[in-house]
Amino acid sequence: MRVAASFEIEYLQYLDADGRMVADLPATAPPPDEVLALFKQMLFLRAFDGKAVALQRTGKLGTYAPCLGHEATQIGIGATMRPEDVLAPSYREYGAQILRGVRLREILMYWGGDERGNDFQNARHDFPWAVPIATQCLHAAGAALAFKLRGEPRVAVTCCGDGGSSKTDTYAAINAAGAYTLPFVQCIINNGWAISVPRSAQTGAQTLAQKGLAGGLHCLQVDGNDLFAVLEGMRRAMERARAGEGGSVIEFMTYRLHDHTTADDARRYRDEAEVKEAWTRDPVTRLRTWLGGQGLWDEAREKDWLAECARLVDIEIDAYLDTKTQPPEVMFDYLYADLPPDILEQRAQLLALEGRA
Repeated sequence: MRVAASFEIEYLQYLDADGRMVADLPATAPPPDEVLALFKQMLFLRAFDGKAVALQRTGKLGTYAPCLGHEATQIGIGATMRPEDVLAPSYREYGAQILRGVRLREILMYWGGDERGNDFQNARHDFPWAVPIATQCLHAAGAALAFKLRGEPRVAVTCCGDGGSSKTDTYAAINAAGAYTLPFVQCIINNGWAISVPRSAQTGAQTLAQKGLAGGLHCLQVDGNDLFAVLEGMRRAMERARAGEGGSVIEFMTYRLHDHTTADDARRYRDEAEVKEAWTRDPVTRLRTWLGGQGLWDEAREKDWLAECARLVDIEIDAYLDTKTQPPEVMFDYLYADLPPDILEQRAQLLALEGRA
C-alpha cells in the first residue's frame, strides 16, 4: 500500500494537574519571577471575572461570558504577543486583552450595552469582540495578508472555541493562511462545550488541532491549563510566523468551569461529576502549587494580592457605573458610514417618539 500522506499532532505539557513538572522546561521558558507576574495576572483575571458575574446577577450588567478556567490560556496568549501584533478575539479572551491594554471598564461597558466599550483606548490595533461565531478568524487572516503585503513583521492572532472550529469561517481563514503563507495563528480554545453541545457531537476529527493540516499549517495541541505549555506553544507559532514560515493552529485543552454565559444554566446539560473533575485540573491551583514549591508564593502573599485585585477592580467598576449613558439613537451610529433611507427613517421615528424630532 502506498501512503499519500501521514501526520502526527504533538501534545505539549510541562506542568501536570498536581503542579509537578512532567518534562524539562525549554531554554526559552521565562524565569520564575516572570512566571510569578503572569500568575498574579491570572488571579487578577479571576477576581475581575467573579465581580463581573456578580454585577450581572444584581442587574448592573447585561449578559456576560465568564472565563473561569481559561486563565492560563488567555494570559499565555497575551503574554507572547507584541504591541504591534493584532488580536481578533471572540467574546471571552479578556485575559489576553487585558495584557494588551484593554481596560476593565471597556469590557464592562461592552457587556453593559455601550458600544464605546469596543473602542479600545490602549489596544488600538486589535479588533473588537465578535459575537457571530468565528467571523473574527477571517478578519485575522485578512490582517495577516496585509502584514505580508506590506512587509511588516507583525502577526495576526485569533481565537475561537471548539464549536467555532466547526464553522466554515475558521476553515476559510486556515485555507487562506496556508495558501498565502500568512503570519497567522489560529487558537482553538477547546473547553469541551459549544454552549450545550459537547465536543464529541461537533466533529469526527481526532483532534481539533489537525483541522489546520488540510490548509498546510503547523498544528499543535497544548495543555491549556499549563501556563508553561501555552507560552511555549505560542512562542513557536509566533516565531514561525515572524520568520515567514507561515501560520499555525494550536488547540488549547481547557475547560469552561462556569456557564457559557450568565444567560445559560450548564446544569441542564453537564454532569456535576464532570465539572468537579475539571476543577482538579484548575490552571490557577497547579501554578500556585509550583510557585509555592519554588518559595515564591504563600497564603499571606495571596491574601495581600487578592485585596489589591479587589481594589483595582472596584476602581474600574466605579468608572463603568459612573459612565453617562448615551441616548438610544446612537445605536444607528455604528451601522454604516452613510445610513440608507430605511435606517434613517427608523432613526427619525425614534427621535419622534422621544419628542426630539
